[in-house]
Amino acid sequence: MFARIGASRSLPLEGRVPSEARREGAPRQCRRFFFVLAGWRRPLPSATRPPSPRGRGVLALLLALFLIFPAFAAELPKLTGRVVDGAGMIDAATEASLTQKLADFEKKGSDQIVVATVPSLGGDDIESYANKLFRAWGLGQAGENNGVLLLISRDDRKMRIEVGYGLEGTLTDLHSKLIIENDLVPAFRAGDYSGGISKAVDDIVMVLEGNPEELEARGKRNQQESPIDPDTVIFFIFLAIWATIFFGGMAMAILPPIFGTKIGPGRYRWLGMTFDQRRRSSSSGGSWTSGGGGWSGGGGGGWSSGGGGFSGGGGSSGGGGASGGW
Repeated sequence: MFARIGASRSLPLEGRVPSEARREGAPRQCRRFFFVLAGWRRPLPSATRPPSPRGRGVLALLLALFLIFPAFAAELPKLTGRVVDGAGMIDAATEASLTQKLADFEKKGSDQIVVATVPSLGGDDIESYANKLFRAWGLGQAGENNGVLLLISRDDRKMRIEVGYGLEGTLTDLHSKLIIENDLVPAFRAGDYSGGISKAVDDIVMVLEGNPEELEARGKRNQQESPIDPDTVIFFIFLAIWATIFFGGMAMAILPPIFGTKIGPGRYRWLGMTFDQRRRSSSSGGSWTSGGGGWSGGGGGGWSSGGGGFSGGGGSSGGGGASGGW
């Protein structure tokens, strides 16, 4: 019996019964199939044998794809001038006017302002993208860190004023926020991109020249005259209804037993009203009122770099600037 088993194991596939051939032949065929897919010339008994040229080509292609995709995600526009309208949001006449205005301003005192529009941020937030773009372009003069970047992302509907470290004391976070809220946002919502950008540049120049009073006064006037936002009204109405239900229920459950007079099992009289704690109902009505509040905040972070002209060179974190959306 043992001799027959040993003999059957030594027989080739074609000399065995069909069931034995299938048991050993199927795995071998599967291995052959996967070896071919992986680029090996033939089933190999040893894992130390190198792959075929086709297999090496596939591995090289995969490695190249892994390296190329991050490069695409991190690609930034080139600095081609003081106005880089990559998203096509500025008309030709306004672009020419802004370019001349910014060049004249830079000649007066060396502070550098650049306007940039991009189609999208590529998945980044506006602060990170502006950070990288500022450093890549090297805005401002070497050692001065006196650059300003006005960045607009068309598809993300975001904007940011990125302020160099050396200008943070002049063009403050508050000034940047006022320019965004009073110049850019209203004009962009009306579809006037060129007008909003031109007005924002005028206000940036005005503040850097040492005249921020007009911007601050205009911001106060706009805040006083601004109409009530319908979304804010709806929010506070919802908040008042929720507070009435929530705090009213708590009052019905807590206040009568504490301050009222017990007139029966689970029944109390308080301020002329009768409360039945078991049924949570009353024979006379009551009312509760609630008010609302508001929250506000602002600020941002920025990077600056000194590079002389448009050549770039180094950068430093200043924490100046502001962001917004429309």
